[in-house]
Amino acid sequence: MATSNANPYLREAVMTATPEQLQLMLYDGAIRFALQGRDALEREEYETAYECLTRAQHAILEMHNGLRPEVNPELCERTGAIYSFLYKKLVDANVERDLGAVDDAVKVLRIERDTWQILVNKVSQAREHVVAEAEKPSTVAGSAGNAVSDPTRQSTDTADAAKRPTLSVEG
Repeated sequence: MATSNANPYLREAVMTATPEQLQLMLYDGAIRFALQGRDALEREEYETAYECLTRAQHAILEMHNGLRPEVNPELCERTGAIYSFLYKKLVDANVERDLGAVDDAVKVLRIERDTWQILVNKVSQAREHVVAEAEKPSTVAGSAGNAVSDPTRQSTDTADAAKRPTLSVEG
C-alpha cells in the first residue's frame, strides 16, 4: 500500500477538510475506484479489478463506520442499509465479475454523492451566515460605537460626564 507521503496534496486536503468534505471525498473515491474496477473487468484484468473494487468497498466501510446512531438512530439505520447494499453489490461484482453489479452500485453512489454535495453546500452557507452575523458591529444602545456615530448622544454623554463625581489621588 502507498504511504501517506505519496501524494502530499491529497494528504493536505484530507487533513484540512471538514467532516462533510471528508464524506464527499469518500464518495468520490468509491465512485472512482468502482469505475476503474468496472473498466478492468471489461478488459478482463481481474487482479486490477479486484484491487479497485476492494478499494471502493473500503471507502463504503469507512462511510458506514462513520455513522453515529446515538445522534439519529433512524437515519443511521436507513443510511447503513444503503451502505450495506452498496458493499454487497461491490462484493458480488468482484466475486462474480458482474458489470451490472458495479453499474448498480455506481448509480446509487452518484445519487448519494449528489445528495451529500447539496448538504455540504447548505452547511457551508450556514457557516458563512454565522460568521457574517458574528462580525456585525454591536448595536446596543449606549455603547461606544453609538456614542461615536450619534453626535446628539455624544453631547449628552459629555454633559452626563460633567455631572459625575470624580476621584482624585491628590490631597
